[in-house]
Amino acid sequence: MNHAIAKLLSPRSVAIIGASADPRKTAGRPVAYLRKHGFAGRILPVNPKVQEIDGLPCYADIAALPEVPDVAVVLLGAERAHLAVRELAARGCAAAIVLASGYTETGEDGARRQQQLIDAAGGMRLLGPNTIGLVNLTDRIVLSPSGALEMDEFPAGSIGVVSQSGGILGSLLSRAAARGIGLSKLISTSNEVDLELADFIDHLADDPATKVIALYVETVRNPGKFRAACLKAARAGKPVVAFKIGRSEAGAQAAVSHTGAMAGADRMYDALFKQVGVIRAQSFADLLDIPAALATGRVLRGRRVAILTSTGGAGTLVSDDLGVAGFETPAPDAATAEALRALQTGSEAVLDRNPIDVTLAGLRPDLLRGAINALLASPSYDALIIIVGSSSLAMPELLAAAIQDCLPHCDKPVLAYVSPHAPEIGALLTQRGVPAFAAAESCTAALAGMLRVRGFEASDAAPASAPAALDIGDLPSGSLDEAQAKAVFARFGLPGAAERVVRSAEEAEAAARELGGRVVLKILSAEITHKSDVGGVAVGLTAETIGARLAQMRSDVAARAGVQVQQFLVQQMVAGGTELILGLHRDALGTAVLLGMGGVTAELFQDTTLRLLPHVDGKLQALTAAEALAMAQELKTWPLLDGFRGRPKADVRALVDAIVAFSAMAAQLGERVIEAEINPVFVLPAGQGVRAADGVLVLA
Repeated sequence: MNHAIAKLLSPRSVAIIGASADPRKTAGRPVAYLRKHGFAGRILPVNPKVQEIDGLPCYADIAALPEVPDVAVVLLGAERAHLAVRELAARGCAAAIVLASGYTETGEDGARRQQQLIDAAGGMRLLGPNTIGLVNLTDRIVLSPSGALEMDEFPAGSIGVVSQSGGILGSLLSRAAARGIGLSKLISTSNEVDLELADFIDHLADDPATKVIALYVETVRNPGKFRAACLKAARAGKPVVAFKIGRSEAGAQAAVSHTGAMAGADRMYDALFKQVGVIRAQSFADLLDIPAALATGRVLRGRRVAILTSTGGAGTLVSDDLGVAGFETPAPDAATAEALRALQTGSEAVLDRNPIDVTLAGLRPDLLRGAINALLASPSYDALIIIVGSSSLAMPELLAAAIQDCLPHCDKPVLAYVSPHAPEIGALLTQRGVPAFAAAESCTAALAGMLRVRGFEASDAAPASAPAALDIGDLPSGSLDEAQAKAVFARFGLPGAAERVVRSAEEAEAAARELGGRVVLKILSAEITHKSDVGGVAVGLTAETIGARLAQMRSDVAARAGVQVQQFLVQQMVAGGTELILGLHRDALGTAVLLGMGGVTAELFQDTTLRLLPHVDGKLQALTAAEALAMAQELKTWPLLDGFRGRPKADVRALVDAIVAFSAMAAQLGERVIEAEINPVFVLPAGQGVRAADGVLVLA
């Protein structure tokens, strides 16, 4: 555990630099809130203009402090904050929290001030700048002026929050308190001049008070460090849930390939999160809903959900949303139905379907307990959702106690959907260990998150052993034409279809005769890579028809693209295979391989999956065969490779080898490769291999 971060989160003494004697001012709040929320350590206000703040002696400057504080909260503006930071560092303070804005977020002058701050800190750790600080609810330590701290009480719990936005910290703190969701630590990292998301994920992975880590992410500045911290949390059994803003940003635009358009920045975050076991919250509400369910520690082993209701409409609402997300709501098995029937006689019980409608369950705790126990004991169900209807408003304590009594008998998830607007009942249930939600969609999101945790295992397996490096000293640079690109791919073990480069109709006819059968004619140009867009591809030609088609193609391309094509490619026509796209995408998060449905409709259908290449000791590594196979199986079009409706099975082993070879090429070329794509790569029937039928390669 990092010593400085431990001191930052749990200091025994705190200096408040620039403290105000007026608790209504921002600079007066840190002292007021520390005292209000019961900080047991020493508070050392610094302000040369006052002698005392709230009964505490106030010191004229940092030099006058009677001891070295563990942590300092710096409330000075951006032009002076670095001076205080330098003095604190010189005195040996472990960490400082700099609240001021006016740094890199404001432009060049701000960037200069931020560098001053870094230089001034030396070995002292910094949180911020432009931060709202942190709150340690476990130990009642609030190092923040957030107005959310005006509230008197916050339920301490086991969810740690790290946010790159200061305002969001207060939002989550107040929302969680209102819903009875207990938090452990909340940290706003903001500009991350020093301490960042990954540092606190790493720390919370070791924090005994934290079971789940929730992240509000604007950007991941250090992907390698983030990856290592998230995997550490996964190995510690602490799920990480992230809400990433910026989903609507235009992704990296494709310079020449389809891959860039299909693997935008947000898709790269999806890939990173998936590979390190981070559950992505699809809405801001999910950022509390999913952790609230995970913090119970209950285990979801499958997709079968029982819905217990006394109000039919709300049960249907939940059932419908679960069904859309792929969950099942089967009717009770015979033994469970019999157990339920024994609890309630008469015609009012509807026990042969799901939702299971047990009338007036909310008003009869004995009946409710019996129904819950029967459903949790049933082998037909993996989870239970209890619909809390209006009948429960009269006696919420009775309802909560009845549900809580059943929890120790089983570790299956139990959630509540509160149908009327009754936030106080939701908070009561959540505090009793039953996460309660005001939206049916929240129940689904919570269960989906629990399923994701069960499906991910942090691997300690060694990465793929790198194939022997090839000599690449002779490779050209710039945008290669298709023939050059495929020659490079072939060198790395990605075979292409037989082809010939030609310049005239006569040469094309000779090539067609030599290759035999039907052939494909394409323009060969490093300038034009989307050939079909300008009429630069023709299929199904023969030696008799190719000459005239070449002349027509030359004319069409000149008219549409303004380019006089000098060379053409005559290619053996590949038939009977499945068309995929295999591409490379690089951005700030790393280098990823993209696999998807290929051909001219690749961008239209967007059936793709991404894998970021791992870094080991600063070097890119190839994907493993297992990772390559998993990529293929993630595609919606996987059944086409796996013998869909009597179709011959494709050569999946050859496809896996091709993906691994492509990733090995990317790893060896490193930053030299700007873009690389094979579209389509034909996956032929089992035993016949794969063929790269087109290729794009741009080398630095």
